[in-house]
This record gives sequence, structure tokens and C-alpha cells, in this order.
Amino acid sequence: MNQKKNIPSCELYTRSEIFRDLMAKEIREILLISSRFNIFNLEEDGSLTSKIMNEYKGLNLCYPPRITGAVSVNEAMSLLRQKDFDMVIIVPHLEETDVFSLGADIKKMNSNLPVILLSAGQKGTSSLPESIHGKCIDTSYTWSGNPDLLLAMVKNAEDHLNVEQDTRLANVRVVILVEDSPEYYSFFLPIIYKELVNQTHAVMQIRHNDNEKLHTIRTRPKILLARNYEEAMSLFVKYRSQLLGVISDTRLPRKGKTDKKAGIELLAHIRKKAGKIPFLLMSSEPENGTSAEKMSCEFLDKNSPDLLNEIHQFFQDHLGFGDFVFRMPDGHEIDRAANLRQLESKLHTIPDVSILHHANKNHFSNWLMARSEIALAMEFRKVKSSDFMDCHALRRYIISNVHELRKLRQKGIISTFDKNHFDPDIRKFVKIGNGSLGGKARGLAFMSSLYRQFEDLQKKYPEITIRIPGILVISTDVYNSFLDRNNLHACIKENIPDETVDERFMNAHFSEELMEQLEVFLTHITYPLSIRSSSQLEDGHVQPYAGVYRTYKIPNNHTELSVRLSHLVKAIKLVYASTCYSGPKAFHRNMTKRPFSDSMAVIVQEMSGNNYGDYFYPAVSGVAQSYNYYPFSHMKAEEGIIHIALGLGKTVMDGETSLRFSPRYPNILPQFSCVEEILKNTQQYFYALKVKNYPDDLDFRNNSNLEKRHIDDAKNEFPIKALASTYVSEENRIRDTWDIPGPKVMTFAPMLKYNTFPLAELLTDLTELGRKSLGCPVEIEFAVNLHPEKSNKSELSFLQIRPMVTDIKRFEVNITDEDVKNSFCYSCQALGNGITDDMSDIVYVKPDDFRPEATIQIADEINRINAGLQKENRSYLLVGPGRWGSSDRWLGIPVKWRNISGVGAIIELRNGNLNADPSQGSHFFNNITSLGIHYITVNEHGKGGYGSKDYLDWQWLSSLPAVSETSYTRHVRLENPMMLKIDGRNSHCVMLHEKCFA
Repeated sequence: MNQKKNIPSCELYTRSEIFRDLMAKEIREILLISSRFNIFNLEEDGSLTSKIMNEYKGLNLCYPPRITGAVSVNEAMSLLRQKDFDMVIIVPHLEETDVFSLGADIKKMNSNLPVILLSAGQKGTSSLPESIHGKCIDTSYTWSGNPDLLLAMVKNAEDHLNVEQDTRLANVRVVILVEDSPEYYSFFLPIIYKELVNQTHAVMQIRHNDNEKLHTIRTRPKILLARNYEEAMSLFVKYRSQLLGVISDTRLPRKGKTDKKAGIELLAHIRKKAGKIPFLLMSSEPENGTSAEKMSCEFLDKNSPDLLNEIHQFFQDHLGFGDFVFRMPDGHEIDRAANLRQLESKLHTIPDVSILHHANKNHFSNWLMARSEIALAMEFRKVKSSDFMDCHALRRYIISNVHELRKLRQKGIISTFDKNHFDPDIRKFVKIGNGSLGGKARGLAFMSSLYRQFEDLQKKYPEITIRIPGILVISTDVYNSFLDRNNLHACIKENIPDETVDERFMNAHFSEELMEQLEVFLTHITYPLSIRSSSQLEDGHVQPYAGVYRTYKIPNNHTELSVRLSHLVKAIKLVYASTCYSGPKAFHRNMTKRPFSDSMAVIVQEMSGNNYGDYFYPAVSGVAQSYNYYPFSHMKAEEGIIHIALGLGKTVMDGETSLRFSPRYPNILPQFSCVEEILKNTQQYFYALKVKNYPDDLDFRNNSNLEKRHIDDAKNEFPIKALASTYVSEENRIRDTWDIPGPKVMTFAPMLKYNTFPLAELLTDLTELGRKSLGCPVEIEFAVNLHPEKSNKSELSFLQIRPMVTDIKRFEVNITDEDVKNSFCYSCQALGNGITDDMSDIVYVKPDDFRPEATIQIADEINRINAGLQKENRSYLLVGPGRWGSSDRWLGIPVKWRNISGVGAIIELRNGNLNADPSQGSHFFNNITSLGIHYITVNEHGKGGYGSKDYLDWQWLSSLPAVSETSYTRHVRLENPMMLKIDGRNSHCVMLHEKCFA
């Protein structure tokens, strides 16, 4: 037969929303009714409460039951009236007390309250009539001094209370123990629960997340005690679909009389109805072993001197507890696996005959059942080896499903890094430390928790893989310990040059434990890595702090592990150091008057991209925003905006030349309005990571291994082949194909015009998911990988999500015709809303003296003017051409935060000097908006929106007396503040002379 298909993923494996409702009924309060002497005996050496508490701690359970003692019937009944109890334990020999009458009285008060009889000996329990059970005493136990019985009593009562709901909600497994003798089940139950505790504890050791551990505890098998044939049959009928195994005595009460063959007939009936479920037949008569053999079930001689070990072996070999032991059909052990990862790995090399042996006996299913992997266990149980063409197909089926289970178990899970169990193929989001994840990592963790919603998008876009690249987060407590260990707190408090900060951090040392963890991490990871900041202040709803800290990228493919470790350690230290730079401190001063304080987590993230020759980069990187600050034509702000570029995202984030478009109208590209505009505005350079022929000692102060490449240098690499058009000079025309002679032009036409990759639609869906989930407009960083082979899916990597600060106060601001008439500046593209009347200073780049090659010098001049105004606590209007804050000096003035930290409003001029697109996709722009600084674009080409013309009255501005003047800048001051009005509904702005409103 053909190989069966893999089982569906989401429906079978992921039910985390259900397990929280499991084990809803817990035994928290126990009333112990006994003589003082018996209480003393039970409490001797702390055996009663301490044993239960120790077991609970071993399972990470928070609330062990509390025991309240009562030494008389009157005291007991009084306590029952005053307080709610979850269980009552009655120890006989209380003076002048009939325990059965007492039990009946308690049941009258609360019929659902479990009442347990705990006898110090066999007398008083072994001959307990069946009519008594349930009416006054639920279960009778024999105390033999084994404190493990106390835990078994509590857990068995909880199992009976919860089994109906837990099997219904989560298909939790059931083991039925059929035994009528209190002496024997008081002996067997502690052993069985001890096996469960050990199994649960072992599985928890390889769980790396609190939710996983809680899932393990709450989905463990239930042990149900039946004291006669009828009870056992009733439990089988009710929980047949959840049955993991049956352990039964041979002699059982049946129809009120002891029947020496009742247990054999019970198992025979269940075998006929339920198939290959593990059975254990117990008897004091060895000859019953023959009957067990006929039914293919295990046999246990109750008189065996090795009874404990034989029960242990039954749980190990037949119920799937402990390691999975690979055996040959003759029972010879050939290998073993302690967890799913080892099972998957070893399945590749185990002999065919062993695979068939275990599959035919449901051993794989039983082992998975014991680990609460119920869905896959049930699926394995449905199939037979004969369903497959050969053993190779069977092996492939088992391996692929185990692998899928491991992947799905980790979707949306943040695991604690464990050097002994780290698996990069499965554990995609791990952390070192117990502190905060920081802002960026918190956003990624949130989207990771929504990962299952990506599955709906995956179905909508089956040709694309939507993924969050692998992440290791070093949490904030590691940073704080690093500062303490190396006495670096002064770098935060004092004004120290950035270069000195770098030197101090580079000379500091990590703990041996962290170095060992990073080394283990790198032994598993050899793909390029991005080392990114994730401070507590980053990516907040109101104060995003976008781009104020450092990011480094490393190739991570050196042949020497020590070199790779050195690169990673240096990058982390420099990210740490950036918390103490002057830029973040200046930005913080604009945010709040509180002293600067931040704590840094670090994200070590798998880079998205492919190798092309000596370089590594994605085909497309960009930013998608659900809110468009500058809508044009018939676009709406709520429809969003997308900025994309070839190569790494530094192009977009630093405000260099990129392509922007509305996802609703990807073909409306104003910067590509004609051939001349396309040639002028198209991307000429892109960033890539050099991954071959690089020096061992990377220059981290110069973007480490990042290189700026010209498009022509990569014109034969696949991303450009897939996305570029060609300029045909003879026709003065751009053709949407790469495969003809001529200069290549990055139009992204195949993607935007011909939808070879549905980028606009997919990003619309992702930003909408983010907007609904965060409750505000969002910005998403992403990267796209394209593959030349159609057999390989294209990929969209989700790199970051953060809230956008849209504006703010939407109170109504009216700009009248009179305002426009009297203004010295008017704009149809203004960001903000409101009225400002507290600025008297204007700093502007002199248009007649401006030269594009002087932008770095201009940034220095502005920095000096800003420092003086900061000392006087005077905010100012800043005016200049192109993109403010661009790292490309040919697109605008490359100022940093510290250079303009006192600015109150900014005018970005679009004219013949520098005609760059608005910079709303850059980190600089995002932080301007988060500070509430008005950002105004003045289009001096006369192409303002709504049929109007932007303007700035240069004649009036140049007539004002100068406070100071440099080669390229001029600082003027009004006698009285000017008035700035922005109508946020229409993005219009006017600036009025002081005389117009004085």
C-alpha cells in the first residue's frame, strides 16, 4: 500500500488553551480524624506532611495539601461546619467512635466529599462490605508505615474527581487497577504513582518552558481503582477510548461473590474489544501465568521476591515509561532514546526488523502516550506495518511525524536555553537568564505566541513560507550582572565619550557560565547572525526608541569555533556599550526629565538571506507600516505604506534610497512617474554581509562585515535577475525584464506589477494581524528570500514588530485662508496636529551656499548651534534640504540625535538641491514622531497636494538678524514666538509671523 499522509498539525498537536482547564479539582485541605497517638505516629519524622510536600516540590506543584487534625468526633464535625475541606481521612481506634457512622454523617453534610478510611492494619478494612463503599467510606487503605501511600491516596482521589472532564477535554490516558484487597492496592498504588512521578519528572527535565511543564503535569495518565468486576467493566466502557493499560488481580468479587477467574475473563473481554492494550495479570497462584500467556499479557506473581522491579519493568517495557528501548524481536537491546529528539535521530539507523517489531506491538504509540503526546500516539496506533510499501516507507512515516511533532510543540514557545538539550531545528526561540526580554524581543515573542494564526496565512499563501527566524535572547539580568561584575555603572551616569565607553566594555569580561552557553549555542549554529539591541525602553507604545542602539551582523562561518565565539562576544559587548552612548541619553532627555536609566537585553537572531558568491543578503528587506503619514493621490492614511530595498534592511532603516508604495495601490509610484525620474530615484547601492575572504578580526566599529555594493556589481546574482528591469537607451525606455542588454534598474516590477511574489497583499494581512493584536498602528520589519528553483518555496521572514506613534491629539485645528495669506511657510505634507507658540529660534541651511558634498560639515555646524540652544533650554525650528538623519550624505543632512536634541519642529525641503522622498520609513523619522516633534515637508517644486503650492518665504527669513552664522547655516531669533498650526486631518501646516497674532 502507499504510505499514509502525515497527520494534520494544528488540530492534533496544539491544544495549549485546553490544558489550563485540566486537573481543575485539587485536594488542598485535608481533615485528619484520629487519636492523638495515631496522629503522632503518622507525623513521626515529618512523614505525613513532609513527604507530600517534597513530592509536590519535585513536580513543581505550588500548593501541597494542608492537613488539619481533629482528635474527636465533635471537633471534626465542628471543623467541617466552619471550613471547606477537600478530603477527610479517618484513622480507626478513636475512642467510642463507629467510623462507618462517622463517615455516613460526613456524607450527609457533603455527599461529594471523599472520605478515606486509613487503618493501621488489615483488620477493619479487608472485610468491609461493598454496601458501605460510597455511602459512608469511599476507599479503605491499609497503613503499613510507607509515607508514599499518603501521596497515592491524594492523587488517586484527584484522579477520580477529574477523570471525566480531563478525558473529555484532552483525551488524557487512563490506567485501570483492579484489586479488591486494601492491603494489596495500598501496596500497589504507591508503586504505580511513584512510577508516574518519576516519569513526569523525567519528561519535565527536557521541557524548557513553564507552560510545557504544566502541560506535562496535567496531562499525565489517570490511575483509576476498581474493587470488583462490575466497577472495572464500568470504567472500561466509559474510558475505552482513553485506555492506556489494565492491571488486574485474578480473583475478584463478581456479583457479590469472589470469582477466581473474574480477572482473566475481564482482560479477555477487554482484549477482544480494545485490541493491543498492555495488560498485567496478577495472582498468588503461578499457574495463572498460562492464562496470561494465552491472552498475550504480562503476568506478575504476587509472591515474587522481586515484585517492585517487575512492576517497574512492566511500566518501562509495556506502558512506555522511561527511555524508548530499541530491541530485536528476541528481546536483545540494541539502543535507547531518552527523548523525542534522540528517538528521531536513532530511527534513521535502527535495523528494519527492530522498527517492524516495535511498530507491530504499538511500542512507539505506548511510549508517546506515556509522554502525553496523545494525538500522535493515537495516529500511530491506527496504522499497521502492512499499510506501507516497505519498511523504508514506514520508517520515513514515523520520522517525519515525530519531527513535525517536535516542531509544533515549540511553536510560540519561549524556552530556557539548556546546553544539554538545545536543538536549533526545533527550539526557535530560547533565552538565557531570567530577566526581561526587552522591547524588541518582547514584540517578537508576542508574534511568536500568535504563530498559529500564521497558519491561516500559510493556507492563503501556500507558495510562501512565513517564518520567524531563530532567536536567542540574552535577558536584562545578564546585562545587569555584567555591569556589576565589571564596575561599569559609571558609564551610564557620567558623560563619557562613546569611544571610551566602547573601550571599557570591550575590556570587560563575561561570566564563565555565559561563555560556556554561547559556545554551546555556536556549536549548533553556523548561519549568519544579527546581534540586536532589545532594551526595556525600545518599541514601547509611546516611546519606541527606534534605532538609537547598535546592531551588528557576523558571518558566523569561520572554521575555528573560537573565532566565531570572539565575534559574537564582541558584538554583544558593543550592543551593551551603546546603552551608554550620548545619543540615547540625548534622546531620553527629550522624552522625560527623569534620569536616564535603561537595561539591555540582546537578540542573537538568524539572518534572513542566501549566499551569493562572497556575500549573504535577502532579495528584499523593508518596513511595512499600517499608517501612512503622507498619503498622496487618492490614498488614505489608514491604508499604510511599505518601503522596500534590495539587500539588508540598513538601506531603509537609515533613510537611504528605497522604493515606497501603498500596499493597496502597488502600481502607483510617484517617484517613478517617468523614465528620467526612475533613473534618478532608483536604488543604486545595497548592503550585504561578506561571508567569505574576510579578516579574522572584524572591524566592528565600521559595521563589522557589512559592505555597500553597487547594483552593477551584483547584476548577475539571482535577486537582481528576479527583481530588476533594464534601461534601453536607444528607446529611452525601461523594460520589465532583466534578460536583455542594458543597465539594470531596481523597479521591483516583477513583484509589484506582475505579482510573482504577492508582497503587498501578504504584508497587508500581516500588518492587520499586528494592528488588531497590539491595538494600535504597527510597523513590521521583514525580509524576503527568493529561490531560482520552483521546488523551493519563497520565504517571508518576520523580523520585528513595534507600535507606531500616529498622532496624537486629534482636536480640531482650523487653518483659514487668512492664515495661509499671512504665513511665512505653508505645507500640504505635515505630520502632527495642534498649535505651537513657544519657538522664537530658527536654524536653517542657507540655500544659496548649500553644497551636497558638504552635508557632513553642515551636520557639525548644526551640532554646535544645538548645544548652545540646549544650554539656554530654547527649542527651535530646523530647516534644510533632503532627509534629515539619513546615513546617505547625498540624500540629506546626516545628523544624529545628539546633534539636534533641542529641536522643536523640522522642515524637510524637497527641491533641486536634494530631492529625496519623505523619510518616514527610517528609524530617525520614527523617533521624531514618537517625541511629538512636528515634521513638515515643503515641496519647493510646486507639487503640493490638494492643488496647492507649498512655500517657504526665504526673503523674509534672510532679512532677519542673525544670532550666529557659519559657512552653511544661519541661526535667527524672533522678538516674539512664531505660531505653528497643523491640521492633522488634512496634513496641512502654516507658520505665522509673530506680528500676525501678537
